[in-house]
Amino acid sequence: MYFNTNLAFVRKQKKVSQLELAKKIGVDQSTISLWEKGMDTTVENAIKVAEALDVPIPDFLGRDLRFDNATQVDINDNVVKIPVLGVIKAGIPIEAQQNILEYIEIPKQWTTGGRQYYGLKINGDSMYPKYAENDTVVFEDSRTYGPDVFNNKDCAVMVNGDDATFKKVLFQNDSIILQPYNSNYQIQIFNKEQIEKLPVKIIGIAKEKRTKID
Repeated sequence: MYFNTNLAFVRKQKKVSQLELAKKIGVDQSTISLWEKGMDTTVENAIKVAEALDVPIPDFLGRDLRFDNATQVDINDNVVKIPVLGVIKAGIPIEAQQNILEYIEIPKQWTTGGRQYYGLKINGDSMYPKYAENDTVVFEDSRTYGPDVFNNKDCAVMVNGDDATFKKVLFQNDSIILQPYNSNYQIQIFNKEQIEKLPVKIIGIAKEKRTKID
């Protein structure tokens, strides 16, 4: 059971104080504090907490929600939180990536129809001036989409088993062109054979850019 590790994380995401949660389930605030520090409790109490925080009981007790990218934590009725990753490691599904830098909010309506999102912190200047280093870009996980969706879009692309690269994607006949916005970087072109053998996989479409002002 991941009750203790999930309790503090989900409670804070929901912006529920220890005292508020304690009143909801009929225990003292000190009991909530002890649970968050690792004290054991009964399954019945754990279920009460999950219900009070409005989290599915199997998720709350069965996996570590702190590092589960597939879980979007509700903050209120209008937004959810998604993870921002430093890099995307090759061969590891998006939902299993664990190099989480932070969580950011996106509109909940974006996730209708089961759509999933993640953020990437931009490293380097190959996409400058449209995107600057340390910008956060929100991507829609689009691995199930057809190629027509990606044409002329800014995408996260996995090439040759490396970490994901971020480029504008263009299709020409059976080839994929990865185009940087910065003219100091070379365009990459992959033919049909290279796409299959390397492989070249498009794993996300840029949805939104967020720039922090220092």
